[in-house]
Amino acid sequence: MNLSINKLKTKDLTFISIFIAIITICSWISIPITIPFTLQTFAVFVTVDLLGTKRGFLAILLYILLGIIGLPVFSNFKGGVSSIIGPTGGYILGFLFTAIVMGILIEILPKRNISLIFSMVLSLLVCYVFGTMWFMFFYTKSSGSITIFKALSLCVFPFIIPDFVKIGLASIIIIKLKNKINL
Repeated sequence: MNLSINKLKTKDLTFISIFIAIITICSWISIPITIPFTLQTFAVFVTVDLLGTKRGFLAILLYILLGIIGLPVFSNFKGGVSSIIGPTGGYILGFLFTAIVMGILIEILPKRNISLIFSMVLSLLVCYVFGTMWFMFFYTKSSGSITIFKALSLCVFPFIIPDFVKIGLASIIIIKLKNKINL
């Protein structure tokens, strides 16, 4: 994936910036159910599909870098290295893998709605795997060992239904917008 910034046009940089803002705003929206969840993954899915693999990946990478340097772009208006170098930082970094997997699948699968949904589900699974491994590493360093089931119970199981709702909403938005706007 060639991400040379020199080859990006003003239009590309503008859309990347807009989608960084969308991801940021969606990370600030917290829906308080049993465990609060944000709309970050929803924004990541929409970003990758509408911008494409390269520009979508770059938007997500820049979003993460803005957070790392301290801008409050993450959930609960958090930012800084501590947001990444901690138990749940792997899920944020996992968005990069989400972008790669989803983008590749969108490019190689037939252009059907079911392919779009499949690409989001599989890329979310990749994010879950990376984030959960990251969580277990940091949890073990600070609190002792943890079983995979306990880690999944804390970090994945409570979010499966909300994430599938986000996949449904993202697919509706993408399908409605895909042919109407030229990004």
